[in-house]
Amino acid sequence: MDFYDLDLNDNVLDALDDMNFTDCTPIQEHAIPPILEGRDIIGVAQTGTGKTAAYLLPVLSMLDDGGFPKDAINCIIMSPTRELAQQIDQAMQGFAYYTPGISSVAVYGGNDGIRYEQEKKAMQKGADVLIATPGRLISHLSLGNIDLSRVSFFILDEADRMLDMGFCDDIMTIAKYLPKERQTIMFSATMPNDIIKLAQNILNDPVQVKLAVSKPAEGIHQSAFVCYEPQKLPILEHLFKQKAPKRVIIFAGSKLKVKDIAITLKRRGYSCEAMHSDLEQSQRDDVMYRFKAQKIDILIATDIVSRGIDIDDIQLVINFDVPHDAEDYVHRIGRTARAGSEGAAITLVSEKDQYAFKQIETFLEKEVEKCAMPEELGEAPAYTGKKIGFKDNRNSRRGAKGNHGKGKSHGRKDGKASHPKDSGKTEKASRAKQGIKAENASHPKQSIKAENAEKKPRKASKTPAEKGEKAEQQHVAQPIAKTSATESAQPKSDAKPKSKRRKKPVAKPTSTDKQD
Repeated sequence: MDFYDLDLNDNVLDALDDMNFTDCTPIQEHAIPPILEGRDIIGVAQTGTGKTAAYLLPVLSMLDDGGFPKDAINCIIMSPTRELAQQIDQAMQGFAYYTPGISSVAVYGGNDGIRYEQEKKAMQKGADVLIATPGRLISHLSLGNIDLSRVSFFILDEADRMLDMGFCDDIMTIAKYLPKERQTIMFSATMPNDIIKLAQNILNDPVQVKLAVSKPAEGIHQSAFVCYEPQKLPILEHLFKQKAPKRVIIFAGSKLKVKDIAITLKRRGYSCEAMHSDLEQSQRDDVMYRFKAQKIDILIATDIVSRGIDIDDIQLVINFDVPHDAEDYVHRIGRTARAGSEGAAITLVSEKDQYAFKQIETFLEKEVEKCAMPEELGEAPAYTGKKIGFKDNRNSRRGAKGNHGKGKSHGRKDGKASHPKDSGKTEKASRAKQGIKAENASHPKQSIKAENAEKKPRKASKTPAEKGEKAEQQHVAQPIAKTSATESAQPKSDAKPKSKRRKKPVAKPTSTDKQD
């Protein structure tokens, strides 16, 4: 369908002409008409399908047609991350080129005090469109810097991502400041139960536009290396020696891995930078700007870059870790082969990730090509696609360590450390099995005593006077003997007082992302 077949404003169509946008994507074709009709809508489609234009174009068209207050915020667009908020703001500037009367402001965390004051003034003056992250908007609301009583459009972009990041309560708090008579638009890449509950709470009789999660673009050549975890970094170096890296994104599962990979590759002389939530906003902006400007060859990032970042010329995506589910995999490798171009996606599959990768292959309905491990990197594990259970891991550890692992086994077969008293019980049990009974066994010490008793002559009994003299000596020495005995036996006493250890305070986890 052509954009001219939709009932969009002429000024918006002129901007689309300048941007060479002619044909609608499926999500745009099905979402724009009900939005123009004023209906609430929930759209389910993955990233890269044109969702941003699907809600910006009709809202811009209606705002430009007039009928909305000029001194109020008329539209709020919620974004899970700063990067996506910036991208929406950039798209807004392009689509609103011929509608200068419509103002917009992006509000997100990580800025200095000057930026905060600029946001405050823009909101109080009445920006038509406000693009914000939940944490930053809550901050302005708590300080009374913004009035949301006349908002006409409430848009949630990447709603599932916002819920994953723990912003559900913030969204509900923001919704309480909005008028009941409003148009609510929600877009999400997935449709879990939490999204359904949220839609029921904030949407009114919505139209549902759901596109099946599409498979990766045909222009993406997918392959994988089945490897052990320590082989991953050598595989990266092997790939980059074969072909110099240009326009490469490496996705890792944690910030720690992102930092380690970046340090290693920099030491090898590669032009790379890390992108993760520990960076200040100015640092993240600088890294993204230099990568887009091709001043950096390799970007190592967490999933913060897997959605909402529009870079068209990525040649290679490397999954250093297998993503949690198939949809995340599609989002990641969808950074390449955009706009009809070609690209490659390589995934490094360790033993523990084989089951997750097999599930991805099931979703794709195809087997991803497995690359042969370079000979200099050693042998690779067999690809079974099975889940490694706890018992399998435990047995493999026993087989590897044997009885030479850390800790004392005390002879137990299950590898657990036994109490010293258990050895005595085991010894008694073995003696009982051998038929050694206490009533038939004579103790060696008893036989020695009997033998000595026969050899030593009996001493003559003492006279009553001698007994009295000795008793008197014992009576005098008795207090000293007791005191010394008590002191000498004190360290061995069973009634030793237990030392009271203070428990270390457990640091509560903090979330930097929620400060957005």
